[in-house]
Amino acid sequence: MSDEHQTWAPRDPSAASASPGNDEGAQGSSSGNGKKGRTKRPKRTGWRRLFPTWRMVLGSVLVAGLLLVGGFFAGYQLVDIPAANAGADAQSNVYFYKDGTVLARDGEVNREKVKLSQVPSNVQHAVLAAEDRDFYHQPAVDVRAMFRAGWNTVTGKGKQGGSTITQQYVKNYYLGQERTVVRKAKEFFIAIKLNREQSKDQIFEGYLNTSYFGRNAYGIQAAAQAYYGKNVEDLTTAEGAYLASLLNAPSQYDVVAHPGNKPAALDRWTYVLDGMVKEGWLDPGERSTTEFPVPGEAKPSTGLSGQRGYLVQAVEAYLTGNGIIDEETLATGGHRITTTLDKKKQDAFVAAVKDNVMKKRSGDREADKNVRVGGASIVPETGEVVAMYGGIDYTQQYVNNATRRDYQVGSTFKPFVFTAAVAGGSTTQDGRRITPETYYDGTNKRTVQGPQGSTGYDPANEDDVDYGQITVRTATDKSVNSVYAQMAQDVGPEKVRETAVALGIPKATPDLTASPSIALGPATASVLDLTEAYATLANHGRHGPYTLVDKVTKDGTEVELPDRKTEQAVSREAADTTTALLRSVVEGGTGSAAQAVGRPAVGKTGTAEEDKAAWFAGYTPDLATVVAVMGQNPESGIQTPLYGALGLDRVNGGGAPAETWAAYTEAALRSSPAKEFDLETAPGSDEPQEPGEDGTDTATGPATPDGTPSSTAPSAPADTTTPSAPTAPASSAPPANGNSSTGTTGGATGGADGGGATGGDGDGGTGTGTEGGTDGGTDDSGTGTLGGTFIEGVRGARYPG
Repeated sequence: MSDEHQTWAPRDPSAASASPGNDEGAQGSSSGNGKKGRTKRPKRTGWRRLFPTWRMVLGSVLVAGLLLVGGFFAGYQLVDIPAANAGADAQSNVYFYKDGTVLARDGEVNREKVKLSQVPSNVQHAVLAAEDRDFYHQPAVDVRAMFRAGWNTVTGKGKQGGSTITQQYVKNYYLGQERTVVRKAKEFFIAIKLNREQSKDQIFEGYLNTSYFGRNAYGIQAAAQAYYGKNVEDLTTAEGAYLASLLNAPSQYDVVAHPGNKPAALDRWTYVLDGMVKEGWLDPGERSTTEFPVPGEAKPSTGLSGQRGYLVQAVEAYLTGNGIIDEETLATGGHRITTTLDKKKQDAFVAAVKDNVMKKRSGDREADKNVRVGGASIVPETGEVVAMYGGIDYTQQYVNNATRRDYQVGSTFKPFVFTAAVAGGSTTQDGRRITPETYYDGTNKRTVQGPQGSTGYDPANEDDVDYGQITVRTATDKSVNSVYAQMAQDVGPEKVRETAVALGIPKATPDLTASPSIALGPATASVLDLTEAYATLANHGRHGPYTLVDKVTKDGTEVELPDRKTEQAVSREAADTTTALLRSVVEGGTGSAAQAVGRPAVGKTGTAEEDKAAWFAGYTPDLATVVAVMGQNPESGIQTPLYGALGLDRVNGGGAPAETWAAYTEAALRSSPAKEFDLETAPGSDEPQEPGEDGTDTATGPATPDGTPSSTAPSAPADTTTPSAPTAPASSAPPANGNSSTGTTGGATGGADGGGATGGDGDGGTGTGTEGGTDGGTDDSGTGTLGGTFIEGVRGARYPG
């Protein structure tokens, strides 16, 4: 049969290599050299084709392993430990009252870092029991836990946490809270590196200080305050376990904010305590008696509203002004500042102002819109500022009325004149020693007399009253300007100034000018300055600078505070004699409203020029306090008279200021027994004296060496009426033998020996003064003006004075 007619059938695969009649062909074909061929694997058929062979599995595993190892080493090399994230180190400065109660926080982040040693061991164990019981014995990452958490999440058992404390700390401190694969990978590598560079204690401390506990509390210390109002050192085991429970679900486990979630919170709290028992950190007997510690109510953020801002501002000024902490360091935060402020006394001050001033304001009276109040209170013996009133609300008015230096102190300055007189053994112009019983001429607008005769300065008394011959005591009770201006001249204006500075009035106080008008209080000391000076009188003449800070710590380390040094500013006799003199001001003088304090007290009233401020400064043996009511336009910041304010024709120191002083002092000292003044007055200070020769005290006599007459005094306040030096025609020309001199403050100082004088420019003002020769009579003229001052406000605000 030919090939053309041959029919081809499909080849049988099983016979592809077989030779007819040769069974061995099934085993393979022979090559020319007679060697056997390799048997081919039969192809996988059916369902077996769906599964990889063991070789494929092994190869895949090896490749995956190589990729993982390579990826690990690559990640380890490429991922470095970064700088802390923006909020990780942010802390607030926390200010406390002296009793430990939180006064305020001045930062946006509510965090206070503490040392691990400050956290009680039972609280540490509670956190470990809640979050990572094997923390001290395991590596930085727990791979099995991570996979288990991932599996539980995928299988619908809820989102599970598989991170160690180290990983959580890395997330809090170095990274962020975003849920991404990249962040998780970085967290993994950083945790491994961090575990090699830091100890377990360091990592745990960082974790406790960066974790969020709800209620805007970052860190265990802030949480202790937010939930239990105490420091972390004082937490109990039960409280520590509850705070540890919060780490799992901060907001949801707040049983006060979410009462319905209390069962879940209790379960978590129980889990923590049982874990502590299991790990041997808690005695089973103690566990059985432990009760759930219900936290306190959530408190609103202690920002800077109300008085808090003023107090923080004053404390910061004290810290930086005394070189304790510089501004830049203070701004970094993290300081725990315990002040000397007494919370009960602070609250009493606020209440006294509210009852005696604020409640008396009316929206129908334009003048009431301008009413401001400032106050300060100091313990004389220690110099501690225990209370301060800065204004209606720091968020509405930034300038602290207790520390600003732009209102005249008025007649509250007069006691310093008398103190200087007693301390220096000063005498009148006719040689009589100055005591409370010394007579002076209280005639209205009586011209002050110097060693060479008239100075040309003739201050008016309140309501232009003529008192005639009166004692210093009466002149103090009634705040007679003509008497005290003459006394300042007799003592020596420079001596008066030195005494005021020694008592506590800052040397740089504006308008603290050595002229007879210094007695009437044109100086613009602050309320706090004046309180310090009066506290020195109360402390028998021993002066020490006030203090506002009791303790400062940062990161558990205490900041060194300067020692408070005291010195005898004036003799005890001088200070105590002044105290005795001021007693009658309260008993029957202009400050009689202060009797409401109900215990021995002394004080002095004062009113600034044009009634722009009214003052009462007083003290008991154990507390010195000053209250000032001020007038200021809230929009322009310009000082305004208080005429018509509080429903009164005029506001003077014996009114609202004295009433507020009495209400505050009574409340502040209510729990302490009344004390009598222990006084050692100057010998003969109570002995009656007779008026000077011919019924006057103006006869020429011995003068103090530094007594310098003044042709023109700067504008000075009376107790309620503002005197001003008269302008009389100047002599057409000075005498031939006249001397000339230049005044240091505009219009304030004239020539002494009959010579003409021209006052120079000073303190932002200009003035001129000329004086004729004494033999031909004294003609004086002068003018002086003081330019507007500016108070530097917080946050860059400036207020014209």
